[in-house]
This record gives sequence, C-alpha cells and structure tokens, in this order.
Amino acid sequence: MNLIPWRNKSREGNGGGLAPLAELRQEMDRLFDNFTRDPWGSLTSGFEPAARWFPALDVAETDQEVTIHAEVPGVDPNDLDISVTGRRLTLSGEKKETSERKEKDYFHTETRYGNFTRSIELPSDVDTENVNAEHSNGVLTITLKKTAAATKKKIQVKTT
Repeated sequence: MNLIPWRNKSREGNGGGLAPLAELRQEMDRLFDNFTRDPWGSLTSGFEPAARWFPALDVAETDQEVTIHAEVPGVDPNDLDISVTGRRLTLSGEKKETSERKEKDYFHTETRYGNFTRSIELPSDVDTENVNAEHSNGVLTITLKKTAAATKKKIQVKTT
C-alpha cells in the first residue's frame, strides 16, 4: 500500500487546480470568515448596506390576465414606480419609515429608509395600455391584461 502525502491530494492532474472537495472547503471557510466578521451584512460584498430589502412577489396567470401581488409595507403608494417594457415588469420605490416612542425616562426614535428595484419576466405578452395597480394595507396588486395574441385558444380536433 502506497501512502500519498496530503499536500498532493488537493491537486488534480489537469493543470494544478484544486480538487472539488478542496474548493468546497475553501468556499466554506470563506463563508464562515465573512459571517464572523459581519454576521448581519451582505455575504456577497462588503460594500452593500446591511438593510437591503426587496418586496416579495406572487405572480398568478389566468387565460385573460396576469396578476402580481407585491408586499410593500411602509411604502407610500406615491413613492412607487411601475413600468412595463415588452414582457418585463419593473417595480421600484422608496421606503421611508420613522417611529418614535416617548416615555418618562427616555425617548426612542428609529428611521428606516432605502430604495428598491425588482424586475421580473412576465409569463406572456400583455397590453401595456391596460394595466391596473391598486395599493391596500401594504399590498400592491398589479393586473395586466394579456394581448389578443397571448390569450389561449382551444383548438377542436376533428375526426375523419
């Protein structure tokens, strides 16, 4: 039985790159190092703000329309911007939220703010002139009517 030193196990024969398990270990080490340095920040980049926020979206499709529900609590409807270009819907806005609490012994205030942009590919072609957007209780509902070409047409099969 031959013994192979550990230092040689991490090298492959194709040009000296790391073996897959060694690469995985390096990535895990990097992940844990980043987490211990900045546990609540972004793990992808040290320059992004820790409070990065994107609204959750639900997309539903029927034969006649596409409906999108976006959770935007604390966002003023006047601070929302919705645009449709081709089959791409872009939702952007700004969240500005301030809370204050005054008690006998202390005064506490918090301010949360930030911009967001969320862009999705729509499942079918829509009529950009026939879009409806409603905001209620922190939920934005966008209804987009499909184009005549995008609506489903049932084809009858004839027998001979």
